[in-house]
Amino acid sequence: MLRHVLRRLLVSLLLLLVLSFITYVVLVNLADPLRSRESGLNPLEAGRLRQVLGLDRQIFLGYSSWAFHFLRGNWGVSFRNTPVAPDIRDALANSLVLGGSALLVSFLAGSTFGLLSAVRQHSRLDRVVTTATLLGLSVPGFLLALLLQLFFAITLPRWLHLGGPVFPVTGLMTPGVQGFHPLDRLWHLALPVAVLSSYFTAAFMRFTRTSALEVLQADYIRTAQAKGLHPLRLLLWHAMPNALIPVATQLALDIGAIASGFIVIERVFEWPGMGTFFIVALDRRDWPQILPWLTVTAAFIIAFNLLADIVYVALDPRIRYR
Repeated sequence: MLRHVLRRLLVSLLLLLVLSFITYVVLVNLADPLRSRESGLNPLEAGRLRQVLGLDRQIFLGYSSWAFHFLRGNWGVSFRNTPVAPDIRDALANSLVLGGSALLVSFLAGSTFGLLSAVRQHSRLDRVVTTATLLGLSVPGFLLALLLQLFFAITLPRWLHLGGPVFPVTGLMTPGVQGFHPLDRLWHLALPVAVLSSYFTAAFMRFTRTSALEVLQADYIRTAQAKGLHPLRLLLWHAMPNALIPVATQLALDIGAIASGFIVIERVFEWPGMGTFFIVALDRRDWPQILPWLTVTAAFIIAFNLLADIVYVALDPRIRYR
């Protein structure tokens, strides 16, 4: 097991190295951003950024210089003459809060209802869960986001004769609020989390139900039933851990994808996360921002793919790697 983890870790590092090098070549050397008129940098600033990006050297030496600066936390400055690293850290933190909240709610709700649906197959609850899964996977996120904004910001306040929206439809916090206020942040999180959770919950319900139906038909479950094991103990201690193996693996992969942000949802709700950061940087052709964004995103996805592999082995003792 340890040998497999070390081997996968080495492969992951090599993959990240190759991806970052390809990204560097495409964005920096083939489309030298400092030659574009959109940069707006004076010669001194352009020279400093060229040194950080390694454009003043040959391609391999330039990449080595950029990677060295990147590992030290010096990610350069954008074309707006602002440091890139703090902006990405703030955007990543906002995406992690949004995506982490949605995944937590979805995992708890999806795994619970998916398991109950499998236990009570063909019941009314099973039909409701199946229908909700189909709707959650079919309705586009941007459409659901717009409908929720319309309902909670216009329709419901009009019915209740309120002076403002029930839930905020844009932004991270209320304008004018200083510092961190947990209740205000949760108030702004409500609608974006609801939209993201609709898809993730449906996916987790489908995975859990399918896996649980297979587990409940296994021979060891029949043996435990024949021995008179209490149904609740049988479900919680024998069926559920094995049924949640694919769900836990998918959860680890989804957490890794959070680093890239949720472009559509973040744009609709004007949430300042990684998705919004990327779209704004791409619209401005701000390559010094896009290059570390792609590297950070790739690092998160590769790292959590490795974690998903390890979690899968830890949850299923029947799997052994040499």
